Amino acid sequence: MVALITLAYASLLGLAHAQFPPKLEGVTVIQSKLHEGVSISYKEPGICETTPGVRSYSGYVHLPSGFLNESDSGPQDYPINTFFWFFESRKDPEIAPLAIWLNGGPGGSSLMGLFEELGPCTVAEDAQTTILNPYSWNNEVNLLFLDQPVQVGFSFDVPTNGTIFADTNGEGGKIQPGDFGSDIPESNLTHLVGTFASQQVNSTADTTAHAAPALWQFVQTWFFEFPHYRPRDDRISLWAESYGGHYGPGFFRFFQEQNERVADGVAEPGARPLHLDTLGIVNGLIDSLVQGESYIHLGYNNTYGIEIFNQSTYAALLDHWERPGGCRDRLVKCRAALRDRDAGVVPSPNITAICEGIEQGCAGGAPQLYERELNHSWYDITHPKHDPFPAKSWLGYLTQESVLSALGVPVNFTGASPAVSDAFVDAIDIDHGGFLDAIAYLLDSGVKVHMMYGDRDFACNWLGGEAASLAVPYSRAEDFAEAGYTPLLTSDGVKGMTRQLGNFSFTRVYQAGHEVPSYQPRAALEIFNRATFDRDIPSGLVQVTDDFRTVGLRDTWSIKNERQPVPKARCYILYPATCEPEVWKTVLDGTAVVRNWYVVEEEEEDHGLVDWRSQVVLNGAA
Repeated sequence: MVALITLAYASLLGLAHAQFPPKLEGVTVIQSKLHEGVSISYKEPGICETTPGVRSYSGYVHLPSGFLNESDSGPQDYPINTFFWFFESRKDPEIAPLAIWLNGGPGGSSLMGLFEELGPCTVAEDAQTTILNPYSWNNEVNLLFLDQPVQVGFSFDVPTNGTIFADTNGEGGKIQPGDFGSDIPESNLTHLVGTFASQQVNSTADTTAHAAPALWQFVQTWFFEFPHYRPRDDRISLWAESYGGHYGPGFFRFFQEQNERVADGVAEPGARPLHLDTLGIVNGLIDSLVQGESYIHLGYNNTYGIEIFNQSTYAALLDHWERPGGCRDRLVKCRAALRDRDAGVVPSPNITAICEGIEQGCAGGAPQLYERELNHSWYDITHPKHDPFPAKSWLGYLTQESVLSALGVPVNFTGASPAVSDAFVDAIDIDHGGFLDAIAYLLDSGVKVHMMYGDRDFACNWLGGEAASLAVPYSRAEDFAEAGYTPLLTSDGVKGMTRQLGNFSFTRVYQAGHEVPSYQPRAALEIFNRATFDRDIPSGLVQVTDDFRTVGLRDTWSIKNERQPVPKARCYILYPATCEPEVWKTVLDGTAVVRNWYVVEEEEEDHGLVDWRSQVVLNGAA
């Protein structure tokens, strides 16, 4: 399914190189005082965040089989071991608030956000050296990265040996479990062995709603029992990207509902309320019905002057979406059937028949045409399909035995989980509604919500994001729509346009693709800090109250952008989506020359310690 796979990764090869994880050493284990059988294991890795005096901790919260049986997750006959990596704030961690970061997918690891976007370090091209990130979001905030649901990234149910295979076209992969015994299969550049999660589709969550209770139990255990998190400022923010447009609203809604149960005295024994402060959404897919039409319009008319769809194709795609019985009508029927299924309506609707071919944009729609037939990056309309940016050298870094040992992980890393992706596809979670309602509920409950969308992204583009922001049915929706756009002023100059009313904002960020912090790290950091510390998003100079309102343009279509130079094509074999077909063939037939996981010309010099961020234009004018 195009949307669910490509929203996370176009490849599944972020894994260990023919190497099983080393024996665990130096791991501290503490048993929960709140729940029998629940535990936390962790260690201080001493890598990535090397700022003197700033500490980090990696580890797991372990939930035993059956622990969630009484929750909305349904039967849970498998253990849940959720990986975390916590970084103290570089400034006054004991009084700093906390932010959680989640990447999407579903099935994508949040370590992508850590290393590619907003974490304390990036990884040089040698895949061994880390470089401190001056734009890290832990400059003033404690920062927690989570791999969820179980089987994503370093999270696992049952450690299982297996082999990961790259497809011959380099656009996917699979993990095949196997009991190797004494005979370990030979590895090469496209077939690699290691230890992974079980790969059982029924041993993970299959919807956002089913994933929420496990995350609630994680935070209940970690926030109140992890010994190295004792801040005086107990505010919690959740920032989520891509499929995080489902995760963020869905999870924070569940948390707020649990808070209300605690207040009413009907929550589970020992549950404590969480101080929910801010929900941030970065290029998120929130509602496929509201955002679906945007793919058609962005492909024909965008602010970069790129006509991806010609006029006749545009007209045909629009008809495919709008005509009676077309994609939009089918999506409405599918969503109604999903709602009836969830409500237990009898007889249960035939979801398979009603929702067949309804994937994002429907079969034959704009997203499928764009990705399968056109030479444009799914995440950046100005870059070619096999885009080397952001660089993936961190995948090579996570293959090192020393790194696995430092993190205290018993499994190899996978950048995206095929089991989780398949589970969510089968449940049609992508087309499930209710996430706009969740945002409305949070806003009306006093939670701040801030959205930032890079205007070069196609996957979760800013047109759809803007439409979603205007469709949030909260109590001040009409007033929000009346607010104007005003320039986003940053230390690097004007980097976008923002509409804001009180605790709700939407920002179009110039010259940024899907991963805004990768393209515009300073602007993304300033948006994040302003949201966290109750300053207005456009300037950061005004203390925000309910009365705050931006004034200016009703829309930003009149603001055009110039195309920037694109980075040189480079094939990184742990992420085959960066490899052009003719180059990938040389990897398959063994004739490629590979250095530091890059396919290189024999005479090409080793770039070793180059920071990949030097490839992006940080100060490109709109």
